[in-house]
Amino acid sequence: MAQAMKIAIVDDEQDMRQSISQWLALSGYDTETFSSAEEALKVLGPDYPGIVISDIRMPGMDGMQFLKKLMGSDSTLPVIMITGHGDVPMAVEAMRVGAFDFLEKPFNPDRMSELAKRASNHRRLTLDNRALRRELSGGTQIMNKLIGASPVMERLREDILDLGQADGHVLIDGETGTGKTLVAHALHAVGSRAGKKFVLVSCAALEEDALSKRLFGPMMPEDAQLPAIEEARGGTLVLEDIESLSDTLQARLLNVMNEQGTPAETRIVAISNLQEAGKTSEDVLRPDLFYRLAALRITMPPLRQRGEDILTLFTRLSEQFADEYGCDAPQVSAQEAAQLLQAPWPGNVRQLINVAERAVLQSRRGSGTIASLLMSDHEEMQPVVTTEGKPLKEYVEAFERMLIDNTMRRHKGSIAAVMDELCLPRRTLNEKMAKYGLQRADYL
Repeated sequence: MAQAMKIAIVDDEQDMRQSISQWLALSGYDTETFSSAEEALKVLGPDYPGIVISDIRMPGMDGMQFLKKLMGSDSTLPVIMITGHGDVPMAVEAMRVGAFDFLEKPFNPDRMSELAKRASNHRRLTLDNRALRRELSGGTQIMNKLIGASPVMERLREDILDLGQADGHVLIDGETGTGKTLVAHALHAVGSRAGKKFVLVSCAALEEDALSKRLFGPMMPEDAQLPAIEEARGGTLVLEDIESLSDTLQARLLNVMNEQGTPAETRIVAISNLQEAGKTSEDVLRPDLFYRLAALRITMPPLRQRGEDILTLFTRLSEQFADEYGCDAPQVSAQEAAQLLQAPWPGNVRQLINVAERAVLQSRRGSGTIASLLMSDHEEMQPVVTTEGKPLKEYVEAFERMLIDNTMRRHKGSIAAVMDELCLPRRTLNEKMAKYGLQRADYL
C-alpha cells in the first residue's frame, strides 16, 4: 500500500489550522501545521513528500510571497491557496504564479478533501518519476539515451535495472534498428561490472576461423589483443549477431560458459539480429545454448508500438541535426505528426534517425515535406502507412504533448512565455503538463 502523502497546513489562525488538520487526518493524510510561512519554509524542501495548503492572507510573509518562494524551490509542488471573500483576483494571480488550485472561505470540507486527493496523486506521480530518473541516471548517462515515456519503454528501463543487477547471461532480441547494442551498454553500465571491461564482437563480421581466434584464441604473437573471452574477464562480453555462430563455435561458447560456473566470470550478452521472416533465435541456436542465454531475456519493442515516443524522438533528433547543420529544426504540423505516428517504421529508430536528418536538410533548403520522406523504398513509391489505425484522440493528444514539450524547451521552461505562445491559461497548461508527464524543472 502506498505511504500516505503529507499535507503541510500553513495558517496564522490556530482554530483554522486544527480544523483542517483534523478533517484531513480523518481522510488518512499525515498532516503537519505551521503558524507562519517563515516557519514552514524551514521544512518544505524541493522533494517534500506531500502538498501544501496555505492561507493567502497572513502577517509577515503573506501567502503570495510564500507561494513564490515555494515555486522557486520546487515548481512542481502542489500548493492549494485558501482565500477570503473578495480575494478571487488574488487567487487568480496565485494560479498564474503556480498554485495548484484555491478554496474560497467558507469552503466545503468535502471539496477540500477532493482537491487534496487530486494534488496528492499529482505529487506522488511527480516524485515517483523524479526518483526513477535519478535511479536511471545514477552513475551513467547511457540510460538517458533510452528516450520515451510509452509503457513499453518504461518496462524496458525497469527490465534493464533488474537484469543489470543480476549476474546471469542475457539474450537481447527484437527487430533491426531498435537499439539492442545500446541496451547491452546500459546493462553493463547499471550493474556491478560497470567499472570492468566491456568487449563487443560482431559474429557476422568475421570468417569462422578468424572469429574462433578472436573469441577463444590462440592469438598470434603479433596480435595486440587477448582473445575476447580473456579480454572481458570479470566484465561483459557482447556478441552481436549471435545467430551467425556455427554449430562448432556455439558448442565452444557453451563449454566456456559451463566451465565458468556461477556467478559467471565473464558475463555474456548475446544480441540476435535475425532478419529472416518467421525465424527466431530459438530456431537457429542449439537448444542448450539458447536456454542458457535466454534465462534472462530482453525483447526490444518496435518503434511502431511506442506511440508518441515517435514524436519525442523525432523532435530531439531533428534538433540535434539542426544544431549540427547550423539551421532551425523543422516545425511539425498536426498532419505530419499523424503521418509520423502512422508509419510502420520497418527500420525502427535507425530509420527515424535517417528521416530526421533528411527532414532538417530539406528544411534548410526550404523544400520538401516529411510525407515525402515517409514514402516506401519500393519501386512503386507508395505512401507508407501502418495497417494499424489509432483513435483520433490519440493523434490529438500526441500532437498536443509534442507542441507543449517543444514550446517549453524553446522557452527554457518559461511558463509565461509558453502560456502566451499557446494562448493557454495557467491552470489549463498545468493540467495538460501533469497529464502528459511534463515537468517544468526538466526545461530550466
